[in-house]
This record gives sequence, structure tokens and C-alpha cells, in this order.
Amino acid sequence: MKKNAIIVMMLVCAFSWGSVFPLAKVVLQDMSGLSLSIWRFAIAVSSLLVFMYITKKRIVSLSLTQYLALAVIGSIGIGGLNFALFSGLEHTSATNGALIMALSPIVTALLAAIVDQTSLRKLQLCQLGIALSGVLLVITKGDLNSLINLTINRGDVTILIGMLAWSCYTVCASKVSHWLAPLEFSLITMAMGLTTLLIISLFRAEVTPWESFITLPNFSLASLIYIGVFGTVVGYLCWNSGVKAFGSAKASLYFNLVPVFAALVSALMGQAVSAIQLMGMCVVLTGLMMPTLLRFINTKYAAVTASKIKS
Repeated sequence: MKKNAIIVMMLVCAFSWGSVFPLAKVVLQDMSGLSLSIWRFAIAVSSLLVFMYITKKRIVSLSLTQYLALAVIGSIGIGGLNFALFSGLEHTSATNGALIMALSPIVTALLAAIVDQTSLRKLQLCQLGIALSGVLLVITKGDLNSLINLTINRGDVTILIGMLAWSCYTVCASKVSHWLAPLEFSLITMAMGLTTLLIISLFRAEVTPWESFITLPNFSLASLIYIGVFGTVVGYLCWNSGVKAFGSAKASLYFNLVPVFAALVSALMGQAVSAIQLMGMCVVLTGLMMPTLLRFINTKYAAVTASKIKS
């Protein structure tokens, strides 16, 4: 697949995940976070199974060890992240949660460097730093006091664990993605993540996924279906394709666009977006486009230098 096509897929992924946040806030008024996670992946797994049945696709046969590895990756990266994220948000603010998840690209890049026994390039570090600063502007709306007065509680620690689980998922996915096509890889890991969430729900008497589902208002139901299909199936397929093509460190840079698109979708839903947040979005895009910008500048500089030499 061509590089430009993968970039478009990563942008679609970031938009799909970013759009989930404002819609999830609507659904969370009518069901618990764990119930939302269960239905999100139940819809996603069902959609993928129907698609594979219609297109007559089959999962490639793997060894028992490979299936167990995928089971662990899905349970930790999908089940672990979603359970930790929504459980953590019950005890901390959305701002704290977003700030912690914003560390994911850096942690992913560091984990990838450790696993591959390589060091991060200066350009990568610059990209990560610029993109993170833009994300902080979007999330904090330029109010540094929200960072200075940040307090750590149980919810923050829980979300931190979820963020680490997601970073591990991304790094592991880059190592085993060659076993399967992105569609099959997404289906198996989602199914294992869903299984993990269902097992957890058995020990949470207050969680009633079915009762919550059948009483959902129409808009919340439509939002849940959107989250399951576009925000999960499309998002994860694009993400896993990007990780397979770019590697975990480079692909994780696009995760910085998630809060950017979340803010834009929130604005479309009537929430105000400040000038400082728009500035932060531009900073994030600058960080992502840095290699392209540097190549453009170098090309122009080389052309100007060559013309001067000829003259």
C-alpha cells in the first residue's frame, strides 16, 4: 500500500477516535463506562464477522502459541485500556485523563526503542515534543494552572496503567502484525478484548449492559452504533494498517491528532473552541508534518544554491 494511502488511513483513524469522545459523553449519561465498552466491541466484532462472512474471507491458520500471543495482546491492549480508562474517569477529571493519554506517543516510541534496542532520532524527539506541546494547548486551553495544580489520585493511576497497556498493544502489534491481515488481526484482538470486558462485568453487579442497551434513547443508540462501527471497526483497521506499515513509533505520532479532532467534533456539536486551542491544533500538525517540511525546505535550498552556482 502506498505511503500517502497509509497517511490518509491514519488521519481517518485519528478522526474516528476523536469523534468518539464527545459522542461517548452522550452515551455515558445513559449507561456505565464498562457497558459502553462492552457494546462498543460487541458491535465491532459482529460487524467484522458479518463482513468476513459476506466476502467469504477466512482467518489464516496459526499455531497455538500465536493465538495465545494475540489473546494476550487483545486482552491487555483493548480490554485493559478500555476498562482502565473508563474506570479511571469515575475518579478523576476528563482533563487529567486526556493529559495522561497524551503521553502515549512518547511512551510508545520509548518502548519501541527499548524492544528494538535502538535510540530515538533527533527528528523523532522534536516531532514528539512539538506534537505533545500542541496537544497540551488543546486540552488545557492554554491554562498552565491546570498543569501546575494537577493532583494525582487513584483514577489517574488507573488511566496511567491503561495508557501503558495501549502503548504495549501498539508495540506488540508492530511485531506480530505480519502474521495476519489488519482485518483478521483486528477481529481476533477485539474479540479477546471483548471477552476480557465481559469477564470483568461478571464481578461488577452494578453493571447491566443489556438492561442499559434496551432503554437507550434514540440519539444515544445511534451514537453507540457509530462508536462501534466507525469509531472502532474503521479506527482499529486503519490503526493496525498504519502500525504494520510505519512501525509503532511513527504510527503513534498520529495519536496526537485524536484530541484535536475531538475538539473539532465538539465544536460542531455546539461546544466552543478557543483561539489557543486552534493554535494547539496547528502546532500538532506542524509536528506531524516536520519531515515533509524539512524535505521541502532542503529541496528549495538546494535548488536556490544550484541556480546561484550556475549563474
